[in-house]
Amino acid sequence: MGFSFQLYSSREVASQEAFLARLAELGYTQVEGYGGVYGDADGFAEALRANGLTMPSGHFGIDDLRNNFDSVMALADTLGIKHVIIPFLADDARPADTAGWQAFAAELAEIGAKVTAAGKTFSWHNHAFEFEALPDGNYPMEVILEAAPSIGWEADLGWVARAGIDPAPLVEKYADRLTAVHVKDIAKDGQGLDEDGWSDVGEGVMDWAGLITQIRAHAPEAILVAEQDKPNDADRFAAVSMKNLKGM
Repeated sequence: MGFSFQLYSSREVASQEAFLARLAELGYTQVEGYGGVYGDADGFAEALRANGLTMPSGHFGIDDLRNNFDSVMALADTLGIKHVIIPFLADDARPADTAGWQAFAAELAEIGAKVTAAGKTFSWHNHAFEFEALPDGNYPMEVILEAAPSIGWEADLGWVARAGIDPAPLVEKYADRLTAVHVKDIAKDGQGLDEDGWSDVGEGVMDWAGLITQIRAHAPEAILVAEQDKPNDADRFAAVSMKNLKGM
Protein backbone atom coordinates (compact mmCIF):
# COMPACT_ATOMS: atom_id res chain seq x y z
CA MET A 1 0.00 0.00 0.00
CA GLY A 2 1.34 3.44 -0.93
CA PHE A 3 1.15 6.69 0.99
CA SER A 4 -1.69 9.19 0.96
CA PHE A 5 -1.48 12.97 1.37
CA GLN A 6 -3.96 15.11 3.33
CA LEU A 7 -4.80 17.97 0.98
CA TYR A 8 -5.35 20.34 3.90
CA SER A 9 -1.54 20.43 4.00
CA SER A 10 -1.49 22.04 0.55
CA ARG A 11 -4.40 24.44 1.06
CA GLU A 12 -2.15 27.44 0.34
CA VAL A 13 -0.99 26.31 -3.14
CA ALA A 14 -2.28 28.22 -6.15
CA SER A 15 -4.25 25.22 -7.44
CA GLN A 16 -4.98 21.99 -5.62
CA GLU A 17 -5.82 20.34 -8.94
CA ALA A 18 -2.43 21.31 -10.39
CA PHE A 19 -0.65 20.16 -7.22
CA LEU A 20 -2.00 16.65 -7.76
CA ALA A 21 0.49 16.19 -10.59
CA ARG A 22 3.34 17.03 -8.23
CA LEU A 23 2.09 14.58 -5.61
CA ALA A 24 1.90 11.81 -8.21
CA GLU A 25 5.41 12.70 -9.40
CA LEU A 26 6.72 12.38 -5.84
CA GLY A 27 5.20 8.92 -5.48
CA TYR A 28 1.96 9.47 -3.58
CA THR A 29 -0.78 7.15 -4.79
CA GLN A 30 -3.69 8.55 -2.79
CA VAL A 31 -4.95 11.79 -1.30
CA GLU A 32 -7.32 12.55 1.55
CA GLY A 33 -10.03 15.11 0.96
CA TYR A 34 -11.36 17.96 3.07
CA GLY A 35 -13.92 20.71 2.57
CA GLY A 36 -11.63 22.97 0.58
CA VAL A 37 -11.50 20.61 -2.42
CA TYR A 38 -15.17 19.60 -2.54
CA GLY A 39 -16.52 22.65 -4.38
CA ASP A 40 -16.26 21.09 -7.85
CA ALA A 41 -16.36 17.38 -7.09
CA ASP A 42 -16.72 16.32 -10.71
CA GLY A 43 -13.77 18.43 -11.79
CA PHE A 44 -11.61 17.26 -8.92
CA ALA A 45 -12.49 13.62 -9.59
CA GLU A 46 -11.36 14.08 -13.18
CA ALA A 47 -8.10 15.67 -12.01
CA LEU A 48 -7.51 12.70 -9.72
CA ARG A 49 -8.04 10.26 -12.58
CA ALA A 50 -5.79 12.26 -14.89
CA ASN A 51 -2.95 11.97 -12.38
CA GLY A 52 -3.48 8.32 -11.45
CA LEU A 53 -4.54 9.16 -7.90
CA THR A 54 -7.44 8.00 -5.75
CA MET A 55 -9.20 9.57 -2.76
CA PRO A 56 -10.18 6.64 -0.54
CA SER A 57 -10.75 8.80 2.54
CA GLY A 58 -12.23 12.22 3.20
CA HIS A 59 -13.02 14.57 6.08
CA PHE A 60 -16.55 15.87 6.57
CA GLY A 61 -17.91 18.13 9.30
CA ILE A 62 -20.30 16.60 11.78
CA ASP A 63 -22.98 19.19 10.96
CA ASP A 64 -22.88 18.18 7.30
CA LEU A 65 -23.45 14.56 8.28
CA ARG A 66 -26.23 15.61 10.65
CA ASN A 67 -28.02 17.91 8.22
CA ASN A 68 -26.92 17.05 4.67
CA PHE A 69 -26.28 13.33 4.85
CA ASP A 70 -27.45 12.41 1.36
CA SER A 71 -25.43 15.22 -0.20
CA VAL A 72 -22.30 14.06 1.65
CA MET A 73 -22.78 10.50 0.40
CA ALA A 74 -23.28 11.72 -3.17
CA LEU A 75 -20.12 13.81 -2.93
CA ALA A 76 -18.20 10.86 -1.53
CA ASP A 77 -19.43 8.66 -4.37
CA THR A 78 -18.32 11.21 -6.97
CA LEU A 79 -14.81 11.35 -5.50
CA GLY A 80 -14.51 7.64 -4.76
CA ILE A 81 -14.34 8.15 -1.00
CA LYS A 82 -14.87 4.90 0.89
CA HIS A 83 -13.86 6.08 4.36
CA VAL A 84 -15.91 8.96 5.81
CA ILE A 85 -14.13 10.70 8.67
CA ILE A 86 -15.20 13.45 11.08
CA PRO A 87 -12.09 15.53 11.84
CA PHE A 88 -12.97 17.91 14.65
CA LEU A 89 -15.37 19.11 17.32
CA ALA A 90 -15.47 22.80 18.19
CA ASP A 91 -14.52 23.90 21.70
CA ASP A 92 -18.02 24.95 22.67
CA ALA A 93 -19.48 21.61 21.57
CA ARG A 94 -17.15 19.37 23.57
CA PRO A 95 -18.66 17.48 26.51
CA ALA A 96 -17.18 18.15 29.94
CA ASP A 97 -17.43 14.66 31.43
CA THR A 98 -17.49 10.97 30.60
CA ALA A 99 -21.28 10.78 30.46
CA GLY A 100 -21.33 13.60 27.92
CA TRP A 101 -18.76 11.89 25.74
CA GLN A 102 -20.68 8.61 25.98
CA ALA A 103 -23.79 10.38 24.73
CA PHE A 104 -21.78 11.95 21.92
CA ALA A 105 -20.37 8.53 21.04
CA ALA A 106 -23.92 7.19 20.80
CA GLU A 107 -24.70 9.86 18.22
CA LEU A 108 -21.53 8.95 16.32
CA ALA A 109 -22.63 5.31 16.32
CA GLU A 110 -25.97 6.32 14.80
CA ILE A 111 -24.26 8.34 12.08
CA GLY A 112 -21.84 5.49 11.53
CA ALA A 113 -24.68 3.03 11.04
CA LYS A 114 -26.09 5.23 8.26
CA VAL A 115 -22.66 5.56 6.64
CA THR A 116 -22.16 1.80 6.81
CA ALA A 117 -25.60 1.23 5.27
CA ALA A 118 -24.41 3.45 2.40
CA GLY A 119 -21.50 1.07 1.82
CA LYS A 120 -18.73 3.06 3.48
CA THR A 121 -16.78 3.06 6.72
CA PHE A 122 -17.04 5.76 9.38
CA SER A 123 -14.28 7.02 11.66
CA TRP A 124 -13.31 9.76 14.06
CA HIS A 125 -10.08 11.75 13.70
CA ASN A 126 -8.44 13.08 16.86
CA HIS A 127 -6.59 16.19 17.89
CA ALA A 128 -4.99 16.70 21.31
CA PHE A 129 -8.18 17.48 23.25
CA GLU A 130 -9.33 13.86 23.08
CA PHE A 131 -6.31 12.99 25.21
CA GLU A 132 -6.87 15.57 27.94
CA ALA A 133 -8.08 13.76 31.05
CA LEU A 134 -11.67 14.22 32.14
CA PRO A 135 -12.51 14.79 35.83
CA ASP A 136 -12.69 11.01 36.43
CA GLY A 137 -9.38 10.39 34.65
CA ASN A 138 -10.84 8.99 31.44
CA TYR A 139 -9.72 10.24 28.02
CA PRO A 140 -12.45 11.28 25.55
CA MET A 141 -10.86 9.25 22.73
CA GLU A 142 -11.01 6.04 24.71
CA VAL A 143 -14.56 6.82 25.84
CA ILE A 144 -15.60 7.28 22.19
CA LEU A 145 -13.97 4.05 21.06
CA GLU A 146 -15.38 2.01 23.92
CA ALA A 147 -18.89 3.52 23.85
CA ALA A 148 -19.17 3.29 20.04
CA PRO A 149 -17.49 -0.02 19.21
CA SER A 150 -18.79 0.00 15.63
CA ILE A 151 -16.90 3.09 14.48
CA GLY A 152 -13.29 3.37 13.35
CA TRP A 153 -10.44 5.67 14.28
CA GLU A 154 -8.19 7.77 12.11
CA ALA A 155 -5.34 8.13 14.58
CA ASP A 156 -3.45 11.40 14.31
CA LEU A 157 -0.41 10.21 16.19
CA GLY A 158 1.28 13.61 16.00
CA TRP A 159 -1.53 15.09 18.08
CA VAL A 160 -1.43 12.10 20.43
CA ALA A 161 2.27 12.71 21.06
CA ARG A 162 1.74 16.46 21.42
CA ALA A 163 -0.80 15.67 24.15
CA GLY A 164 1.99 13.91 26.02
CA ILE A 165 0.81 10.36 25.30
CA ASP A 166 3.02 7.62 23.87
CA PRO A 167 1.20 6.59 20.67
CA ALA A 168 2.73 3.12 20.33
CA PRO A 169 0.60 1.33 22.98
CA LEU A 170 -2.55 2.88 21.49
CA VAL A 171 -1.68 1.58 18.02
CA GLU A 172 -1.46 -1.93 19.42
CA LYS A 173 -4.52 -1.64 21.69
CA TYR A 174 -6.81 -0.25 19.00
CA ALA A 175 -5.23 -1.82 15.91
CA ASP A 176 -8.54 -3.35 14.81
CA ARG A 177 -10.17 0.11 14.85
CA LEU A 178 -7.57 1.92 12.73
CA THR A 179 -8.93 2.83 9.31
CA ALA A 180 -6.19 5.41 8.74
CA VAL A 181 -3.25 7.07 10.49
CA HIS A 182 -2.09 10.66 10.09
CA VAL A 183 1.67 10.54 9.70
CA LYS A 184 2.65 13.86 11.28
CA ASP A 185 5.91 14.87 12.96
CA ILE A 186 6.77 17.23 15.81
CA ALA A 187 9.64 19.63 15.22
CA LYS A 188 12.85 19.41 17.22
CA ASP A 189 13.53 22.06 19.85
CA GLY A 190 14.04 25.46 18.25
CA GLN A 191 12.72 24.35 14.86
CA GLY A 192 9.35 24.72 13.16
CA LEU A 193 8.66 27.96 15.00
CA ASP A 194 6.79 29.35 11.98
CA GLU A 195 4.95 26.05 11.39
CA ASP A 196 3.21 25.69 14.77
CA GLY A 197 5.94 23.37 15.96
CA TRP A 198 5.43 20.74 13.28
CA SER A 199 8.03 19.39 10.85
CA ASP A 200 8.34 17.35 7.70
CA VAL A 201 7.85 13.64 8.37
CA GLY A 202 11.13 12.08 9.43
CA GLU A 203 12.74 15.40 10.32
CA GLY A 204 11.20 15.70 13.78
CA VAL A 205 11.31 13.86 17.08
CA MET A 206 8.82 11.06 16.47
CA ASP A 207 9.95 7.49 15.76
CA TRP A 208 8.02 7.13 12.53
CA ALA A 209 10.12 4.22 11.26
CA GLY A 210 9.14 2.25 14.36
CA LEU A 211 5.52 3.37 14.32
CA ILE A 212 5.06 2.49 10.64
CA THR A 213 6.55 -0.95 11.26
CA GLN A 214 4.09 -1.40 14.13
CA ILE A 215 1.13 -0.17 12.09
CA ARG A 216 2.01 -2.43 9.16
CA ALA A 217 2.22 -5.40 11.54
CA HIS A 218 -0.96 -4.77 13.53
CA ALA A 219 -3.19 -2.77 11.15
CA PRO A 220 -1.94 -3.53 7.64
CA GLU A 221 -5.05 -2.10 5.94
CA ALA A 222 -4.79 1.30 7.64
CA ILE A 223 -4.17 4.15 5.19
CA LEU A 224 -1.01 6.11 5.99
CA VAL A 225 -1.68 9.81 5.36
CA ALA A 226 1.13 12.38 5.43
CA GLU A 227 -0.04 15.64 6.97
CA GLN A 228 1.33 18.89 8.33
CA ASP A 229 -1.09 21.39 9.83
CA LYS A 230 0.80 24.55 8.88
CA PRO A 231 3.63 23.99 6.38
CA ASN A 232 5.21 27.15 5.04
CA ASP A 233 6.05 25.25 1.84
CA ALA A 234 3.68 22.45 0.85
CA ASP A 235 5.93 21.24 -1.97
CA ARG A 236 8.90 20.91 0.37
CA PHE A 237 6.79 19.15 2.98
CA ALA A 238 5.44 16.68 0.42
CA ALA A 239 8.85 16.02 -1.12
CA VAL A 240 10.94 15.67 2.05
CA SER A 241 8.26 13.59 3.77
CA MET A 242 7.99 11.16 0.85
CA LYS A 243 11.77 10.84 0.61
CA ASN A 244 11.96 9.97 4.29
CA LEU A 245 8.92 7.68 4.18
CA LYS A 246 10.44 5.71 1.33
CA GLY A 247 13.58 5.33 3.43
CA MET A 248 11.56 3.83 6.27
